[in-house]
Amino acid sequence: MPHPLDATAVRTWCGLALEALGRERERIDAINVYPVADGDTGTNLYLTLESAARAVEAAFDGHASAGTAPALADAVGAMAHGALIGARGNSGTILAQLLRGMSQVLAAAPPGGSGAADALRTALRRAATAAYEAVAHPVEGTVLTVAAAAAGAAETADAKEAAGVARAAHDGARRALAATPGQLAVLRRAGVVDAGGCGLVALLGALADALSGETATAAPVAVRAGGALPEEAAGCPAAVYEAVDAGGPAFEVIYLLEAGDEAVARLRDRLDRLGDSLVVVGGDGLWHVHVHADDAGAAVEAGIEAGRPYRIRITHFGAGPRAKEPAPAARAVVAVVPGAGLAGLCARAGAVPVTVRPGEPPASGELVQAVRQARAREVMLLPNDPELRHTAAAAAEQARAEGVRVALIPTRSAVQGLAALAVHEPGRSFDEDVVAMTAAAGATRYAELAVAEHRSWTMAGVCQAGDVLGLIEGDVAVIAPDLAGAATAVLDRMLSAGGELVTLVLGAGAPAALGERLTAHVRERHLAVDTVVYEGGGHAAPLLIGVE
Repeated sequence: MPHPLDATAVRTWCGLALEALGRERERIDAINVYPVADGDTGTNLYLTLESAARAVEAAFDGHASAGTAPALADAVGAMAHGALIGARGNSGTILAQLLRGMSQVLAAAPPGGSGAADALRTALRRAATAAYEAVAHPVEGTVLTVAAAAAGAAETADAKEAAGVARAAHDGARRALAATPGQLAVLRRAGVVDAGGCGLVALLGALADALSGETATAAPVAVRAGGALPEEAAGCPAAVYEAVDAGGPAFEVIYLLEAGDEAVARLRDRLDRLGDSLVVVGGDGLWHVHVHADDAGAAVEAGIEAGRPYRIRITHFGAGPRAKEPAPAARAVVAVVPGAGLAGLCARAGAVPVTVRPGEPPASGELVQAVRQARAREVMLLPNDPELRHTAAAAAEQARAEGVRVALIPTRSAVQGLAALAVHEPGRSFDEDVVAMTAAAGATRYAELAVAEHRSWTMAGVCQAGDVLGLIEGDVAVIAPDLAGAATAVLDRMLSAGGELVTLVLGAGAPAALGERLTAHVRERHLAVDTVVYEGGGHAAPLLIGVE
């Protein structure tokens, strides 16, 4: 029996789609040859939709105490927002834009009848149009083509209910997917259909099932041109297909960005000159940026100039120009960092950064994915936050189950992570590297400055709103009226026990001259102590301090 187009239907859609992508994930990964033969399209789509599903569940939890369900607008809005902030890879970024386009129309859709059917038709067309607009250089034979065909089939379907429209869209998407090898040479040479389009077919099938209340009996989607993927290729990286073009930029750069429309327009132009596979999705001040570039640092810096980037992820496709299937590195480092500046610093040092912002700690799944993206047999995981100890431990355990040797280095601050990264040496034995990095982190005392939001009691006395707090090893030790005063007091306390190197990481709220002022203070008051200053960027604390 058809189900009305309401919040519960959206929740059911998310659950069914997540199950479908979970079943198809490895199969989709195995046929991923465009735009990069890196075998992760299925995984990226699954993780993107998982974030969307979590957001929908949170919307329902928010109404549970009142015994009500959220409105349709709340549910589809949550789904689109969750996909945006959790989008992974090129495919996940496009999926987020498809869902955003649908949500803009479905938010005002009536629950049933021809009104709901017409709204779904319009939503599917809006989704396809928005996806094309988000991609800098659209290519036919991809998920974009499949989305447009689904919208076209929905518009011509003689259906009076939303369930019938969804089923027609699914059928149209299946036909378009089967035709993709004839539209894109790289697919034709590899003998496979488009991986992103395969994921969209699964998503639309789940929508049809959710609205109809029935599971379709259609045959499984053929992922290989002319038939199913041969057994010997199942679960293998798509790069086993020899005909795949190996050229292209070396890095995939992804980040969320808080910025205005004009700044994003300029960012698109700059990133388009830097690399390829550019997709920028979002709106209303929050954007998801995806690009492939040889200069990952320049791609991040472009985001910093445009606004406030965070959750930065940089993945290396292989040594030099993009490889067919990058050989796993012997050892890599994954580091959680609180700002774009630190992310760039860690990336230049060879680490895979996971950028976070205050109040939004990464889930264990995000850390596991970063470990996978490191493409290494051995990984050093730096949580850089005592609150992430259990999350990082769970991620390490899951990665070990997948065959990666992971060491959790007990770093409690980003400055401890920098100290550990400075002594990292892939050429020595794994155990020796663990000992050296752990020792370097443990020998680094850490502190940070924060601004009090309200009057409260602390270990250093009573603070007023607006006071600057100096926290040493997590405890308030100094209360001062300004950043410079708090910083010098904290430095003097920490250096009273000795030290050889001071590391200062300036946040976006720190005055430009603060680094020079503190460096001069250390030089004058504490002999034979060196000082290094780094820019932490947005979302980092006003000042992080490390003393080795």
